[in-house]
Amino acid sequence: MNASVFALIFLLQICCQCNCQNVTRPNIVMVMSDAFDGRLSFDPGSKVVQLPYINYLRELGSTFLNAYTNSPICCPSRAAMWSGQFVHLTQSWNNFKCLDENTTTWMDLLEKSGYLTNMIGKLDYISGSHSVSNRIEAWTRDVQFLLRQEGRPVPELVGNMSTVKIMRKDWQNTDEATRWIRQTAASSHQPFALYLGLNLPHPYKTESLGPIAGGSTFRTSPYWLKKVSSELITVPKWLPMAAMHPVDYYSTVTKNCSGVFTEEEVVSIRAFYYAMCAEADAMLGQVISALRQTGLLSNTVVIFTADHGELAMEHRQFYKMSMFEGSSHVPLLIMGPGLMSGLQVNQLVSLVDLYPTVLDMAGVSQVGSLSGHSLLPLMSKSSAFSKKQHPDWVLSEYHGCNVNASTYMLRSEQWKYITYADGLSVSPQLFDLTLDKDEIHNVVHKFPDVQAHLDKLLRSIVDYPQVSAAVHIYNKKAFGAWRRSLGKNYSHVIANLRWHVDWQNDVIANERAVDEWLYGSF
Repeated sequence: MNASVFALIFLLQICCQCNCQNVTRPNIVMVMSDAFDGRLSFDPGSKVVQLPYINYLRELGSTFLNAYTNSPICCPSRAAMWSGQFVHLTQSWNNFKCLDENTTTWMDLLEKSGYLTNMIGKLDYISGSHSVSNRIEAWTRDVQFLLRQEGRPVPELVGNMSTVKIMRKDWQNTDEATRWIRQTAASSHQPFALYLGLNLPHPYKTESLGPIAGGSTFRTSPYWLKKVSSELITVPKWLPMAAMHPVDYYSTVTKNCSGVFTEEEVVSIRAFYYAMCAEADAMLGQVISALRQTGLLSNTVVIFTADHGELAMEHRQFYKMSMFEGSSHVPLLIMGPGLMSGLQVNQLVSLVDLYPTVLDMAGVSQVGSLSGHSLLPLMSKSSAFSKKQHPDWVLSEYHGCNVNASTYMLRSEQWKYITYADGLSVSPQLFDLTLDKDEIHNVVHKFPDVQAHLDKLLRSIVDYPQVSAAVHIYNKKAFGAWRRSLGKNYSHVIANLRWHVDWQNDVIANERAVDEWLYGSF
C-alpha cells in the first residue's frame, strides 16, 4: 500500500473523529427574555395566552416548574446567570454595579473549548449601564424623603390586525440571530453556542414623561391581543394599603400604584402584558424554525428563560423588584439531544444553575467554585451522569431601587421566607405557597419554628446582615463620589432627575436629608 493511500486513510480517520466529537458536543442556543412571568410556561398559567413555541419546548423538553431569578432586576440577575455566582459574591448590587468586563462567563469557556460563539441583543450584565436616575434611586433608597413615583402603568394599543412587529429592536436582533444560524453556524464544522437577549415583554418607556422616564407602558397590537383569552385573566387580590408590609407599601407608592385603579384597567394591563409575551414567543419560534430548516435542531440544546418576571398589577404593583411570584418566578425550558421529553421538574432551581448546566452539556470543566448546580442529571435520559443531589432551596436577593431595604428570599419546600436588612429592623414575611398561591397571608407569627429554621438556613448560605451593611456603605460612597464629581452642577443635575418629590421647592430640606445620610454614622 503506497504512501498516498496511507495518507488518505489517516485523513479519513481524523475526519471521522472530528465528526464524532461534533455529534457528542451539542450546539447550545439560549433565548433570554426580559420580565417574562415563569408561571405562563405551564398550566394553568399557560392557558391564558397562546405561546406555541414555549409549548413546543414543553412537549419536547423539560419544564422547570420552580425556577427563580437570583435577583429580580435586569443587570444583577443576568450577572448571576453569566457568572454562576450569587449576587452578593460578585457584589452586583444594582443595575449600575454588576460584573467587571473581564469576568469569565460560561460563553467564554465554551469559546475556549472550541465552540463557535455569538451573543446578540440584550446582554446587560456589565457595570456602568442604565440611567443616572436609576443608579441614584438605588443609592439613595434609604434617604428620608419620598422618591418621585414611576410613571403610572398604562396599556397602549397600536396598529391593527396585520401589525406584527411591535418591538422592532427585538425583531432586528432575532433576524440577525437567524441569519447567523443559516449563514455561519450551518456551514461550520464546530459546535456553536448562540445567545439571543430580548427586551420583551418588559414594558416600554412612557415617552410622554420625558427622556428619563421608566418603563410603564404595556404596548401591543390587536394581532397579539387576539392570542389572549380574556375570559381567563384573573383580577389579583390586593391587601388594603394600611395592611401592607412596609417595604411593599414603599414599592407600591414609588411605582405609582397607590391611586385608584378600576378592575377594567387592571385586566387591560394584564391582557396587554400577556400579548407582549406572545410576541416574545414568536421570536423564540423564529429561532427554532431556523434551526429546524437548517437541519441543526436535532443536535441543538434550546434553552428559554428570563432575567425576572413581571407583577402586572399583582400586589398593587407592576415591574419587578419584588420577591412575590410574579416578579421572582422565571420560565426555564430546556430541549435537546439526550434530554427527556414532556418532563416537568418540581425541583427548586435558579439562574445560577445555568452556568454549570451549559458546561456539563458541552463537556467543559468548571473553573472555580460556583453557586449553581448542573441540572443535567434532572433531565438526562442517560444514567451516566452523577445523580448528585441538588440543594432543596433557592436564594434570591435584591439591593436596588423602588425597595427601601436589602431583601432576601429563601424558597424551601412549600415555604417562601423573605427577610430584610439586618433581620431585626424590618419584620420578615413567610408564605405557604401550597395554601396561599396569591401570597396574601403572611404567617411568620403563626409558624415561629419554621421562621427560625429558615432564617438559620439562610444565614448558613449568606451572612445577610453583613451584606446589607456592605451595600449601605457602598451606596453612600458611590453617591458621595458622584456628587463630588459634579461640583457646582450638582444642584442643577439632581433637580432634573426623576428621583425626588420636588427638589427645587425644598432645596434646604432635601440637602439636609442627603447630608445627614451621607455624613452621619454608617
